[in-house]
Amino acid sequence: MTIHPTAVISDKAELHPTVKVGPFCVIEEGVKIGAGTSIAAHVVLSGPTIIGENNEICSFATIGGAPQDIGYKGEPTELIIGNGNLIREYVSIHRGTPHGTGKTIVGNNNMMMAYSHVGHDCDVGDYVILVNAATLGGHVQVGDRATVGGLVGVHQFCRIGMFAFIGGGSGVGLDVPPFAMVTGMRGKMRISGLNKVGMRRNGFTRETISKIDAAFRILYRSPDLLHKDAIMKVEEEITDCEFVDELVTFFRTSKRGIVKRIKKD
Repeated sequence: MTIHPTAVISDKAELHPTVKVGPFCVIEEGVKIGAGTSIAAHVVLSGPTIIGENNEICSFATIGGAPQDIGYKGEPTELIIGNGNLIREYVSIHRGTPHGTGKTIVGNNNMMMAYSHVGHDCDVGDYVILVNAATLGGHVQVGDRATVGGLVGVHQFCRIGMFAFIGGGSGVGLDVPPFAMVTGMRGKMRISGLNKVGMRRNGFTRETISKIDAAFRILYRSPDLLHKDAIMKVEEEITDCEFVDELVTFFRTSKRGIVKRIKKD
């Protein structure tokens, strides 16, 4: 174990022997860190927090702090971080709340750029990118391989589907469907197309992309159909595609409503 002599580490923290800890770090009671994780200078880790293997946490990050919730009274909630994540400078990730899920979860192989924030009770999947200063309010769910652009603010309880791409400077107040590229401020967000580049880069076949595209055309370009009827039409006409099934499930389970396609000003 390589620990700088200026680091302050609780004797009740658990660090794998291969963990590296830089100067002036503070690692508090209840923190567990897995093999191969590297922690740069001036990082603060609070618990209960479990951090997996081969993560890189850069300077001035604050991980596992108490939730920013005025109702929080010090209850034992937790943060769970998976493996292979890159957490850049000044990132903050907070624990859950007792009236939420009780835990904040960050999956594997994510990249969180400088100043990005993951609020309490969030659930972030795998291979997600949070660009500089992207902010997730409490209880936000982010699907695998989604990208949240710089300076994007995501309202509490919103969901961002897998492979979604949110343009920089946007304000998200509704659920963002899987595979969609969206931009704009709350109330004026629009879907500009599908994240076909992301899908192709991850091995989606042309046939699969075509089925997803066809599903979106039904959902967003069928003015004569009610929302529920458009969903039923997708189920009837586009079969044998797990990703279309994922899209349909996302629409059916939305509680905040889905970002709509609107014309440009």
